[in-house]
Amino acid sequence: MKRIAMVGMPNTGKSTLFNRLTGAHAKVGNWPGLTVDLLSAKLIVGDQLVHLIDLPGIYDLNGYSEDEKVVTTFLAQNQVDLALLVLNASQIDRQIVLLGQLMRPGLPIVLVLNMVDEAAALGITIDAEGLAAKLGIPVCMLSAKYGQGVEQLQPAMRAALREAVGADAANGGRAKLDERQLEAAVKSSVLVPAQASHALTERIDRILLDPWLGLPIFFGVMFLLFELVFILGKPIQDAMAWAFAALRSGALEPALAGLPFALRGLLLDGVYNGLSTVASFVPIIVLFFLCMGIVEDAGYLSRAAFLMDALMARFGLDGRSFVMVLMGFGCNVPALMGTRVIRSRGLRLLTMLVIPLSLCSARMQVFVFFIAALFSAKAAPLVLFSLYVISILSAMLTSQLFKRRYVNNDPFVLEMPPYRFPTPRQVALRGWHEVRHFTRRATRFIVAGVVLVWLLTNFPLGAAAGGTQTWAGQVGTLLNPILSPLGIDPKLTIALIFGFVAKEIVIGSLAVIYGQEGAALTHTIAHQIDWIQAYSFMLFTLIYTPCLSTIATIVTEAKSRAFSLLAIAWPLGLAWIVSFVFYQAARQLAA
Repeated sequence: MKRIAMVGMPNTGKSTLFNRLTGAHAKVGNWPGLTVDLLSAKLIVGDQLVHLIDLPGIYDLNGYSEDEKVVTTFLAQNQVDLALLVLNASQIDRQIVLLGQLMRPGLPIVLVLNMVDEAAALGITIDAEGLAAKLGIPVCMLSAKYGQGVEQLQPAMRAALREAVGADAANGGRAKLDERQLEAAVKSSVLVPAQASHALTERIDRILLDPWLGLPIFFGVMFLLFELVFILGKPIQDAMAWAFAALRSGALEPALAGLPFALRGLLLDGVYNGLSTVASFVPIIVLFFLCMGIVEDAGYLSRAAFLMDALMARFGLDGRSFVMVLMGFGCNVPALMGTRVIRSRGLRLLTMLVIPLSLCSARMQVFVFFIAALFSAKAAPLVLFSLYVISILSAMLTSQLFKRRYVNNDPFVLEMPPYRFPTPRQVALRGWHEVRHFTRRATRFIVAGVVLVWLLTNFPLGAAAGGTQTWAGQVGTLLNPILSPLGIDPKLTIALIFGFVAKEIVIGSLAVIYGQEGAALTHTIAHQIDWIQAYSFMLFTLIYTPCLSTIATIVTEAKSRAFSLLAIAWPLGLAWIVSFVFYQAARQLAA
């Protein structure tokens, strides 16, 4: 099967084009010679099936950042039949240098000038045919965001692959162009007005990047985002919980009535209760990441990095670190992998140490559950917002304590993209990816986790389900002296233990431990613990040792056993201290 690699600088719309070409059929896979998984998809080009691989965005093929090494290693160690070089049409004059670095004998290239809508808005005109003639390669002009001109790619890729069948034809007599020749080709084919600028972006930035107003506006936007998520998501969540409960009582219980008692308990109280309770929170999770996706795609997160850079520098970090922490709100794993763009090893390790303190989507499921159970609808957004603030404060404290050990010697350079509002298609794809990510983790971790929790809370035989004589009860009792000063009882302790495997298991394990689901579980939790215990539990869940997937990524990326042990031990100790201080202080004030 032939292989097509997509190469380009960050913020050129490369991922948008990849999604446009592949739809929702992309998957993550590993490749020889790399320690990173890359997004790829099978695509029909003409009469043949090809592999399309989305490589990380890079600025320089001769650079030394981890992402640049990933691209160069992939191109060197894997057979590539065609390269799609994606450039921003409005910035072609300074991005064309990447073409000269990519040109080599035997590698057909199709130059894709994306974002032609933005270039046209700036008054930039491009003679695509003249540019193609001067460069000696096909040139396609398109807007991946709106689908404009994407149909050109199929015939261009088909012709390039056909040309690459023979080695002589693949070389095509095309010589590698130096920077002067590339500059001359662009200058003669691209007309840029003397005062081309994004006027609307500049007007908005005068407010959003104001030294005094910028940060308050950013935190205000985040709070409104949480408010919107709860307003829209809570009714959907309640409806799903009701539907799952009705399905159990109306269909599953009668259907499974003839099974042995233990097997029926495993299927209903174990697998079904666990999965249905977790699944009922999916709407809120999806809504949150749809909103975050709009904020990210609009270009606002880059502004947040700029605003936070001066503050982060005091803690040994920079604006890129803040962006990675924000990425960690989705999932810690891709955020950790994203640190490859940081050249300084000290800064990269320090950033990797603070990213697991981000409030990821799996933790958010836990918080949404407890907030819905013990806090009013009016207080819910404030409670969730406070956890996000504590997440950032924990990261800053960690970086302050370890910044002298992991020193940053890399200058901060950040490109400010113009504001772009994502299309409904982009929003829908992002939502689908979140749902698919959840279901994939459900099959990998949650089912196995809730089954194991059920076994631990129902064995040995003869012990009361969920009681102190079960295996789970014995473990909870053993750890009770350590966690009881935090207000965390033995049942919550078991949930925390399984949360180390994957935070998504926490709510599912509670459903199994209490033998209830949905509204019944929420009601029981609300009557067995108070808001102080719940908030202490959420603080511990927020900070303590990240899940196994995150730990595995840290081990792979850091390549240091000592650092990996620190990344496990430090959050655990910090979580105990923070929860202890809050719980004891809150009890004293409430007395």
